[in-house]
Amino acid sequence: MIGIPCVVVLLGLFTGLVSSFPRQESGALHKSRNAPGPIVDLEYAKYQGSTDLSTNISTFSGIRYAGPPTGSLRFQAPQAPAKVDGVQQATSPPPQCYQAGDGTSQTNPFIHDPLLKKRYSTLTSEDCLFLDVSVPDIGMVDGLPVVVWIHGGGYQEGNIATLPHADLVTDSQNHVIVVYIQYRLGAFGFLAGPSVKKSGALNAGLLDQHLALQWVQQYISLFGGDPSKVTIWGESAGAGSVLQHVVAHGGRTHPPLFRTAITSSTFLPPQYAANDPIPTFLYDQMLNLTNCDSASNTFACLLAVDADTLNNANNAITSSAFYGTFVFVPVVDGTFIVERPTVTLDRQIVNGDVLLSVTNTFEGRIFTIPSETNTSDFIRQMFPFLSAKQIDIAASHYTALNIALPTPLDQSIAVMGESIFICPTYLLLKAFNGKSWKGEFAIPPGNHGDDAVYYFLDNNPPFNNTDFIKSFSQSFMNIAISLDPNIKFDPTNPTPAWNHWSSDDTEMLFNKTSTDGPDIRAVRTDSRLLERCAFWRSVADTIGQ
Repeated sequence: MIGIPCVVVLLGLFTGLVSSFPRQESGALHKSRNAPGPIVDLEYAKYQGSTDLSTNISTFSGIRYAGPPTGSLRFQAPQAPAKVDGVQQATSPPPQCYQAGDGTSQTNPFIHDPLLKKRYSTLTSEDCLFLDVSVPDIGMVDGLPVVVWIHGGGYQEGNIATLPHADLVTDSQNHVIVVYIQYRLGAFGFLAGPSVKKSGALNAGLLDQHLALQWVQQYISLFGGDPSKVTIWGESAGAGSVLQHVVAHGGRTHPPLFRTAITSSTFLPPQYAANDPIPTFLYDQMLNLTNCDSASNTFACLLAVDADTLNNANNAITSSAFYGTFVFVPVVDGTFIVERPTVTLDRQIVNGDVLLSVTNTFEGRIFTIPSETNTSDFIRQMFPFLSAKQIDIAASHYTALNIALPTPLDQSIAVMGESIFICPTYLLLKAFNGKSWKGEFAIPPGNHGDDAVYYFLDNNPPFNNTDFIKSFSQSFMNIAISLDPNIKFDPTNPTPAWNHWSSDDTEMLFNKTSTDGPDIRAVRTDSRLLERCAFWRSVADTIGQ
C-alpha cells in the first residue's frame, strides 16, 4: 500500500451551506426552585446547568449548538439544532468527537501497511457538536466579555471534557464568561479531495467552529455576556484554528464574530488546495481502507460506512504519517479559506481588532524523532516538495547555529518549532499592524503545551509561583477585557509595561530565575530568528503555508 507524504499540522460559514439560527428576540434565565442549577431558555431548547456554591460559578455542559452531523450530513456543513421540548440537563460532559492521533513512522514512507486500530473512548460519538459555558454570578451579571476556547490536538484529537472549566473564569477574577467548543476532527472534520469539494463541505471542522461562534453571537447575552466583546483563544491546533478565523473570507467575515484573537503556540501546517495531490491521496486511502474504492459513487459509499469503520481507517492513515505530524488538516477551499493563510496575512486585512500571541521556547521538541541524526534529511521528510537547493539553504540556516544547536537533533527541533509554530506567529503579529503583543513562555523545559497548566491551574503547574502565575494567566484576560494587556483588572499584577510587538520587535519573556523567582521582562526578538523566518516565508508557496 502506498504510504502518506508528510503533512504537518498543527492545526464565517459561507452563505447557503448552513442554516442560520433564528433571530433571538426573547429568551429568559430562570432560577428553578426545585432544581440544583439555573435554566437558560434558548428558544430551541432549555438547558439546566449547575452552580458551584463555593465560587458561584455556574457551568452548562453539553449544550447542543448544531444538529448531529450523521448520515447524509456527514462531511457536510453543520446545521442549526432542532427544537426540543422540556428541560435538557447540562450537568455532565458531552461525548467527544471521534479521535485519531499523530504520525508514528520513523520516515516519510512510500510503502506502508497500516494497522487498523481503535483509539477512542466509549464516550465518543459522531454526534459531538456541543459546547460548554461557564458563568460567574449568573443572573446578576450583564454585558461581560466572552472568551471562546478552541481546544488543540492537531485537528485530530481533543475534547472539552478534560478542561477544568472554572479556571479561566477564576483567572479573570470573575470578569469574563467562557465558552468551550467541540468540533469534528480527523477525517470526519477535514477530509478533502475533489469528491468532497463537489458533494460535501470542505473544512467541516472549521465550519463547526464558525457555527459555534455564530451561536455565541446569538445567545450569549442570555447568560450575561456581551456578543460585541468576544475573544477567541486556542492552544496548538486551537491557536491554528484562531489563525484560520482571522484569515477567513480573506479577512472580511461579516458580520464580525470576535474582536480579539489570542494564540498560544500557533500551529500552521502545509495547507494545500482541496484538490491537490496530498488531499486527493488521503481521500483515496480512505476509500481503500473502507472498501469504497470500487463503488460507483465513492462519496455516497463513505456516507454509508458506519462510524467505527470510518474511524479505524482514520486512525490507520494518521498513524502511518511521518513521526509527530498530522495529516487531516485545513485546506484552501476557495470560499471560507480563500487562499493560503500567509497570502492573506501579507495583505494585513484580518478579522479581529487586536492580537496577543505567545510561543514556547522549544515548540518542536515533542514532535521530533529523538534519534534524528541528519538535519537535511529531516527537512526533506518534513517538506517533500522543497527542491534540493531549498533544502540545502534551509539546513544551512540551522547548521550555522552549531554552538547554540550542536547536534542534528537540536537543529531538527528548531526546524520543526520555527517553521510550523514560531515563524507563522510572527507573520500573524505583523498582519495586525501595530495592534499586537507577543510573549514567550520559557519556563524549562519550555516544550509545546507546557504553558497550558499555568492558566488551567487544576493541573498543578510545576513552577507554582503566585506572581508568575498571576502575571502570565492574567495577561490573556487583560486583553480579552480591555483590548490591552497593560490595562490590568488586578492592580497587583507585576507584569511590566508591554509594547506592541511591531513598534520595536519587543516581546514579554515569562521565565524564572536560577533561584526560582519570576523572571518577567521585555526582551528584543532575535534578529537571526526573524531572518530564518524570512526564509520560511520565501518558500511558503512550496511548503503550502
